[in-house]
Amino acid sequence: MSRFNLIDEPWIPVRFPDGTRAELGVKETLLRANDIAVIEDPSPLVVASLHRFLLAVLYRALEGPTDIDQAKSWFKAGLPADKIGAYLERWRNRFWLFDEQFPFFQIPDFEPKTWRAWTALAAEHNADNAKVLFDHIDITAAGAVPPAAAARWLLAIQTFALGGGNSDFKYTKSAPSATAAMVLPIGQALEDTLLLSLVPQNRAVLEQDLPVWEREPESVERLREGIECAISGHADRYTWRTRSIRLRSDEAGNVDALAFASGIEHTSDGLQDPMLAYRIDDKKGRLPIQFKERGLWRDFDSLLPDDAHLAPAVIEHAAALTRFTRERFPQSVMVLGQANDKAKIEYWRMERFALPQALLGDRAIRTEIRQLLSDAKGTQKALWQACKNFARDLLSRGEREPDPKDVSKFVEQLPATPSYWSRLEAAFHDTLRSYTLEHDPDVIRLDWLKTVRSALREVWAQHAASVSTGDAWAIRALVRAEGAINKQLRVLDDEIQKYECHLNPQEETP
Repeated sequence: MSRFNLIDEPWIPVRFPDGTRAELGVKETLLRANDIAVIEDPSPLVVASLHRFLLAVLYRALEGPTDIDQAKSWFKAGLPADKIGAYLERWRNRFWLFDEQFPFFQIPDFEPKTWRAWTALAAEHNADNAKVLFDHIDITAAGAVPPAAAARWLLAIQTFALGGGNSDFKYTKSAPSATAAMVLPIGQALEDTLLLSLVPQNRAVLEQDLPVWEREPESVERLREGIECAISGHADRYTWRTRSIRLRSDEAGNVDALAFASGIEHTSDGLQDPMLAYRIDDKKGRLPIQFKERGLWRDFDSLLPDDAHLAPAVIEHAAALTRFTRERFPQSVMVLGQANDKAKIEYWRMERFALPQALLGDRAIRTEIRQLLSDAKGTQKALWQACKNFARDLLSRGEREPDPKDVSKFVEQLPATPSYWSRLEAAFHDTLRSYTLEHDPDVIRLDWLKTVRSALREVWAQHAASVSTGDAWAIRALVRAEGAINKQLRVLDDEIQKYECHLNPQEETP
């Protein structure tokens, strides 16, 4: 018996401009997208996967965009409701969460050796590779969850599943973009957010770019043998069957267990994920930008377009759409994803940044912001060197040469570097908001250099205050270490003076 159709049943969590929240079906979410502020869920992985799912629906429903002109026409007129409604009605029988023939995103004839708890779907509850502090769910008696929650986690696991572990089927690796930082430009309403990320594709690619619900479910026999396929386009990528799953419901209609195994292996195809930023590795070539413990802001320049086209295509597309409608330029960009250690999830994260409006002009914003980050990094190196000198001299207590490992461990436990970056992170967000078309980039750089200088002074003063005044060795080590700080302060002073002279030239006296 078919139950819980995702087209109509409420399961997508949204927030409206007045702050009220609701859960909507696919059809209502898309047709009311201009009235919805954002998709909102506690899990960044769910938020990212829901956007990718809705974009896949739009690619197929609209059969485009095939070029920037078509994208601009929809951005001006809004999403074509008739096309969306007709498409969803045509494929209605593929959106049943429970169905004997075509259960959504599942393998209907998959009978596992062992049924697993629903927790295998959710990163925040999966004890296999992401045990979370304060999560006390017993996976041997996990109970059941509503189908709406199961549907959201079903999309998230297909988008972010990591390789590893045992399986009834042939082993497959992680999802195509499982460990990358995914980028979403956020518009004034959900409709703008989706259209800003609906990057055009070649018409020939679009015709072959099928999402999972338009394909016949793979047979258990083929999955056991192993299936490898190339990714055909964005809709295919956004709905890749990374895992073979079948949900089981109890008498109340909730999901109490599931079949879970490897899915389809994706082969290298050369197509870039539109939501990812990339870097060039000397040995491995193009690699996606990933989350690091230090925070993505220190790699923010990688999100901005330049001639190398390594930035997320969604950012380039957003700038192209709003170049002459600046009032709809995305005021922020959201970055979502997870970090891993092989098959273990280390953490998942959502970060939000102001998107520099100056991208709409002709300036090399990526280069400008890279320079700001370089200023901060260069000064941090001087701070690190000072801390290293302090640790070495303090540990030597005379002429003894301390073990370099002991020096490194001592430096790591000093709060100077974390405090420095913490001060600059908040200032960096303010700096991004100042990148308007009207603001002089030299003024922005001057203000940033002053901020970096202040951060260095304050952090070192804090460190100096922590040194015991009764310890002669510590005082001696502090005085000697200050040389690296003073040298960097002179560099910053010279650079600041240069900008101040440029911006405020003295009038020549006759």
